[in-house]
Amino acid sequence: MHLKNYFIFLLFFTLSSCVSVNKYNEQQKVCLPPEKLKEDVDFAYSKLKETHPQLYWYIAKEDLDHKFDSLKHTITKPLTPLQFYFKLQPVIAGIREGHLSLRIPSKMITKKEIRTLEGKKGMFSRFGYYVEGDRLFIVENKDSIQHIPPGTEILCIDQVSVSDYIKKYRKLISSDGFNTTFHPYYLKDVFFNYYVAEKGYEDHATLETVYKGQKKIYELTRETKSEDDLKKEKENKKRTEEKKVNDYIAFNNSYNRNFKFLDQDSSIAYIKIKSFSGDYSAKFYQETFGKIKKAGSSYLIIDIRNNYGGSLQEINNLYSYLSPEPYTLIRPSQVTSATSPIKTNYFRKTNVLQYILKTLAYPAFFFGQTFSTYKKDGRFYYKNKADKLSKPNKDAFIGKVFVLINGGSFSASSIFSAKLKNDKRAVLVGEETGGANDGTVAGFYSYQTLPNSKIDLPIGVLLVQPNIDFTDTKKGVVPDVKISGTMQDILNQKDPEMDWIIKDIEKEKNKKQ
Repeated sequence: MHLKNYFIFLLFFTLSSCVSVNKYNEQQKVCLPPEKLKEDVDFAYSKLKETHPQLYWYIAKEDLDHKFDSLKHTITKPLTPLQFYFKLQPVIAGIREGHLSLRIPSKMITKKEIRTLEGKKGMFSRFGYYVEGDRLFIVENKDSIQHIPPGTEILCIDQVSVSDYIKKYRKLISSDGFNTTFHPYYLKDVFFNYYVAEKGYEDHATLETVYKGQKKIYELTRETKSEDDLKKEKENKKRTEEKKVNDYIAFNNSYNRNFKFLDQDSSIAYIKIKSFSGDYSAKFYQETFGKIKKAGSSYLIIDIRNNYGGSLQEINNLYSYLSPEPYTLIRPSQVTSATSPIKTNYFRKTNVLQYILKTLAYPAFFFGQTFSTYKKDGRFYYKNKADKLSKPNKDAFIGKVFVLINGGSFSASSIFSAKLKNDKRAVLVGEETGGANDGTVAGFYSYQTLPNSKIDLPIGVLLVQPNIDFTDTKKGVVPDVKISGTMQDILNQKDPEMDWIIKDIEKEKNKKQ
């Protein structure tokens, strides 16, 4: 492309991007008439029935029909897309599929606004939170912002009660089935996502708080990053080999995966996995289990608390380091039809250049997905390596395994935990997982957009179930040893679940002496 034409194209693309952002934001202010909103309700339900392979797992068809019909009867006046979202999403959440959720419509920001925000520190994201009932607490303040002490309860934000927000937002989320532990973990992580989606990116907030009976007001502002902050960020973004293998997370300056020995003789190995991201995981496990084998460790602790899941291939590979014999991780993944894998809205959210590239790649995508399904006994299934017999890795760990789980262990974490428990390969310690024991619907998504409100509805395409004897409890994976930490444990930096494991190992060691 000639240089002059390139700059003309770049200018056109930049202007069109700004226009599309402004157009989208204007659409969010428009109130849609009831008949158009009801069309969106019908569209959403029709796409769910068409694409979701286990829609009536936790709710009877007649009950879900009633929920959608009742919703339409409540739509009697024009609503903005955001107002409509807060009416439709609770019905979607009532299906009790943790992966199934509308994307909240929020104001889009321009590239200029993004650059401005990148030059400022987060206002709410720099704290760690804890939800207990309808109450929100700060349990971490790494930067000592205004010296707000951990344990402080946030009562109001800009004179609006936090408990009102929590009651409102809780209706928007669901775990898999009738799980009882997932909500507080997920809610503490998404509370301010919902809040910002409603309020926008503001530069100031007034917090009314209470700490040890004393009420206090804090004025939070979005601080500008210093030269040192920007320099440190730039340095942190450099991808060293260590950062790659341990999957460095620049946002909070931490690693997704960590490994260490907990004692001097290396008899206890510990692996912490925050999410099954898949990035460089194969190399991490190869190096880690090589070290464990060389050290001759007798005990292994795998910590997947607060791990919302991720790559199925990663947990299949990890399981190869734990299984003493050939295994099959999951059962064949069911889909609703042979064409389900291509109903993914392939061209969604693409700019002009991406659209051109995707158009060129589409034939490969189409044929790859078309031949990815097969039919057996009148049902359609998606081909997956994880449903084939796998061999143990040559460095597979043969000692005793403990796995730490809690309500924040979801999706792939639950599949991994359920398989370990079924095979009696590990002692599970902690809380019931947030994801279901008998599987979930996810894999990849069919991205639908409601025609009038333009709200996105990603629908899981694959029914993914661990290769186990199902419990049919419609709940999470229940630990062998039930221990639930408290907020006070977090504030005191205590870990009762880990303490129990260490004491149990010490008992076993003493018996062997």
